[in-house]
Amino acid sequence: MLSKNQAKSLRALHRKKTRREQGLFLVEGEKVVAELLASNWCVCNLYATAEFIATYQSLIRLSELVLVECSVEELTSVSTLVTNTAALAVVKMPEKSTPPPIDQNSWLLALDGVNDPGNLGSLLRIADWYGIQQVVCSTTTAEVYNPKVIAASKGSFLRVAVSYQPLDSFFSQLPAATPVLGAYLEGESIHHLENCPSSGVILLGSEAQGISQALAAKVTRKITIPAFGEAESLNVGVAAAIICDNLKRLSSTH
Repeated sequence: MLSKNQAKSLRALHRKKTRREQGLFLVEGEKVVAELLASNWCVCNLYATAEFIATYQSLIRLSELVLVECSVEELTSVSTLVTNTAALAVVKMPEKSTPPPIDQNSWLLALDGVNDPGNLGSLLRIADWYGIQQVVCSTTTAEVYNPKVIAASKGSFLRVAVSYQPLDSFFSQLPAATPVLGAYLEGESIHHLENCPSSGVILLGSEAQGISQALAAKVTRKITIPAFGEAESLNVGVAAAIICDNLKRLSSTH
């Protein structure tokens, strides 16, 4: 049963300020919590239904956590989801460390001011799908531990390394001749990109602002997704998926 103090603490983690102060965040829903329990991330507390506990008891036993059995109504009352029928975990944020070195043999996603949490979560899922293991975010990009980001990533936050840093300094530290493909409304068609590189950086801006002027000089090639209708723009997640898919296709034919 969920106590009033536990419920209060869980609701407090809906707020960014509390998450930062406590170094904790929430993971919600059956599939993602099960995947979390099977990972090496540190789970502090698990609030779950009797059915979830029975189904995943072997994973729960392997984790050093505080387990609280709850009803669906109790879980939903403290969840950011419309309905939570399975589980909610309180997870420790990983210690801040130096971002992993750039893998020059693969693609990396750089995000400039993508401040919608749902979009960031989708971008992590897309990166994971296409084997991109690093995402570098500007300091104005949404917080990765926002519950909406975690939910939209569908567990991909467990596998994709996310770091935050000023992008101008990040680009300045890249090895010379690293391809930086910037997504614009005008540029080379991603459908027929000549001499397509097999690795580098894909730079995406927000839907509202695009890539900032300060980073334009860092872009080595402007790319675009050709439009065949009258829509003004594409959702940044949709655009990322199209770009990644074409890059994989083009590089595999070379």
